[in-house]
Amino acid sequence: MGIRDLFSSKKEEPPANPAMAELGREYANAKRHGDRKTVRRIARQFAEQSNGDTDAASFEHGKSTYEAIPPGYSKPRRGRRR
Repeated sequence: MGIRDLFSSKKEEPPANPAMAELGREYANAKRHGDRKTVRRIARQFAEQSNGDTDAASFEHGKSTYEAIPPGYSKPRRGRRR
């Protein structure tokens, strides 16, 4: 194991269906921000358009890549007792 192995970045494969990956990113974004209307719309759209495991894997890939990004701010603590 050389020094190159330590610092080499593993290249991720692009998703098989980029449109489904983008839909997954939008889904994760809406979920993070609490937009239930958009979450339901995207879930319905995914159910109508997906045709197999590759689309589901692309959707999950897009969703997980967005969820890997930490939030830029903390959620406000409204109505919670300390």
